Amino acid sequence: MEGLAFRFASMTAVTGYEQAMGDSLLALLPGSTRDRQGDVTLVLGHGAPRRLVACALDEVGYVVGGITDAGYLTLRRVGARVAYPLFDQQLEGQRVTVFGARGALPGVVAVRSVHLTRGRGGAPEAPFTVDNAYVDVGATTRAEAEALGIALLAPLSLAKRPVVYGDRLLAAPAAGRRATCAALAAAATAQPHVRGTVVVAFTVQSLYTSNAGLGAVKALQGPFAEIKQPSLPTRYPDTAIETVALTDAAALARQLVAWMEGR
Repeated sequence: MEGLAFRFASMTAVTGYEQAMGDSLLALLPGSTRDRQGDVTLVLGHGAPRRLVACALDEVGYVVGGITDAGYLTLRRVGARVAYPLFDQQLEGQRVTVFGARGALPGVVAVRSVHLTRGRGGAPEAPFTVDNAYVDVGATTRAEAEALGIALLAPLSLAKRPVVYGDRLLAAPAAGRRATCAALAAAATAQPHVRGTVVVAFTVQSLYTSNAGLGAVKALQGPFAEIKQPSLPTRYPDTAIETVALTDAAALARQLVAWMEGR
């Protein structure tokens, strides 16, 4: 369970761009399928009652909004839900990963030179926003950036470097969502003796206002007598060090098995 949570926390699924993580789930869960929306579902058992248990894969992230003549990338945020006004400050000076046509590429978000700005007068410096983000991927021209496989709307996120610390605590961006989905995957692969039919769903695009992925599962595989959307408590939510207790994730996996079995 802990290894699965760490593995999921290492993955990126920017909302609307969850396909790569979906591919991993299809390989992990024999018999699972993907619908046209991108949701990955696995049907366990048969007969009534028909129940649904779902977790959301996606996370707030960014897409390439432009490429400058000097080869820098500018960004736009995707995902309707942002927890607090200074959310984008987490990008400043940090390592990021760009998911281009040729695979994942490392980059870093530039910061203002302290040497060139020191001692200047005027109004206090405004907080960093996504409009201030310029991503350096090692290109010096637009053509070089494009040759790396980077195009407009390529997804981008903070580099995922999950850390296990303290008393089995896992820290990573979106750690709560990732550990919840890991617990659900662990429960689904534990060969539970399911009562009736349980549809296990890993949904996409939950951070848009319509929650399109969950809606698609309900429309395509419902109606359901019961819908369960588990979650885990987190510390420092919606930050680069969002933290979840792996003991809580393991307990959730056991609870989900019991729910599937009708206990």
